[in-house]
Amino acid sequence: MYQILICDDERDIVSALKIYLDSPEYSLHTAENGMQAVQLCRETTMHLVLMDIMMPVMDGIEAMRQIREFSNVPIILLTAKGEDSDKILGLGSGADDYITKPFNPMEVLARVKSALRRYMQLGSVTPQEQVLEIGGIRLDDAAKEVSVDGEPVQLTRTEIEILKLLMKEPGKVFSSKAIYEAVWQDDPFGVENTVAVHIRHLREKIEIDPAQPRYVKVVWGQGYKFEKQDGGVR
Repeated sequence: MYQILICDDERDIVSALKIYLDSPEYSLHTAENGMQAVQLCRETTMHLVLMDIMMPVMDGIEAMRQIREFSNVPIILLTAKGEDSDKILGLGSGADDYITKPFNPMEVLARVKSALRRYMQLGSVTPQEQVLEIGGIRLDDAAKEVSVDGEPVQLTRTEIEILKLLMKEPGKVFSSKAIYEAVWQDDPFGVENTVAVHIRHLREKIEIDPAQPRYVKVVWGQGYKFEKQDGGVR
């Protein structure tokens, strides 16, 4: 059974999401603010968190940052229509996806199933795929650890999955839609901004100069690729 946390200070929103997600497969937990959400995530192994941004006591962004200190649970932000800056901030702070209010029940179900599927499939690769090493980047997929020139870097699970996708086929250009479809395992409609934000934060963590990247590069009008390095994949 999947443990899902719904965190929102609006009781109508919580009630609606509980109706949408009413299933024998899901055990639903609720919180009214970010502080409660952090505590519940410490007490129970959650498989997914649906988190509002604007809440009293502790907002969703700060709660997500604290959760990311001890857990890589998928987090889907609940955002109001037009709050683009909040969406970008949230994705940059560790969110995996977002759903815009008012909700479409079918979209909620699709995003939840996609996030759970990706989360539960992590680590199901074959042994020869568990460690990728190109140039100074080393990705241990079994341990979900990444290092740059021997120094560990902290990536979100989504960032690790994007990096793994690109590293498995260095030199190949992946469109934003192809990346979203492979990593999020969902229909890739209107996803360019979501992917671009994750790529930007990935670069900030693995590149010496993100403005002039050595590894993850943009191919204008086409997508992104991991630049081939001397020695190739090890």
